[in-house]
Amino acid sequence: MRLPALFSVPGDALAGAAAAGAAPNARTLLAVGSSLCLYEAGMALNDWADREVDAVERPHRPLPSGRVRPGAALAAAGALTGAGLALAAAAGRPALAVAAPLAATVWAYDLGLKHTPAGPVAMGAARGLDLLMGAAATTGRTRPAVPSAALLGTHTLAVTTVSRQEAQGGSPLAPLAALAATALLTRHTARRPGPPAHDPARSAGHGPRPGPTGHRGLRGQAASLATALAGRPGRPDPAALLTTALVAAYAAGTARPYVHAALNPSPPLTQRAVGAGIRATIPLQAALAARAKGPVSAVLVAALAPLGARLAKKVSVT
Repeated sequence: MRLPALFSVPGDALAGAAAAGAAPNARTLLAVGSSLCLYEAGMALNDWADREVDAVERPHRPLPSGRVRPGAALAAAGALTGAGLALAAAAGRPALAVAAPLAATVWAYDLGLKHTPAGPVAMGAARGLDLLMGAAATTGRTRPAVPSAALLGTHTLAVTTVSRQEAQGGSPLAPLAALAATALLTRHTARRPGPPAHDPARSAGHGPRPGPTGHRGLRGQAASLATALAGRPGRPDPAALLTTALVAAYAAGTARPYVHAALNPSPPLTQRAVGAGIRATIPLQAALAARAKGPVSAVLVAALAPLGARLAKKVSVT
């Protein structure tokens, strides 16, 4: 079940709620519970689907070693999927409308897509859908959270691509591509998004409005928002500082392991890079929440990182 990896899950819903412009509520917590169940369902189903390959490459794992019966793993995957969908339904129809394709993506990945070129794309889509479920559960809307979902999904796609060669090692191209993706994500996440459509400043007629293309207008809105948040001239923006710190933590957590794996794509260094990428999901989620003006959610998500790191010393996340 890889308990340390679970700490990378709650941030999906919290970042989704922040991206939708809302504070977490009871429905957000239901979305978190749904995410945890679906994530663990994928873990159990993954081991069931890979039991024959693991018998050759990783005979110490629970199913090949006989510690867990294959039927029990499959039953657990089914039960956890049902529980995840039930929790999403309790959070409302919009949340269930996202949870259903999320569950389908999890099962499709483990049962067929994992060893195909579509595998990393499916895994990235699952992470993106998980973030959108948090937005849907909290506000009933997903569109404002789509950019954050795309950024988180891209990170997951990069990590999954590297993980495909963690058992036997391989080419340095995958970690190099992941390093490039990290650089791009760092740049884009550090940018503050424009204000939502109901922004009071726009309603009152203050600040620039989007033009026909919307591109210049959004830049002007972002500049106006930054000025408003800063308050007095010369005073730093706390939200921007928090976002910058979290983005820096994300980049620092992934850059060195990716470089090492690129220089020597051996199984140990590749596995270390994959583990670092999974753990870096947490500061990325926190940064996405902070950039969406959700400092409380950002701090809550960031607080999960040391807990996950401590447990990762006892149980591998990969």
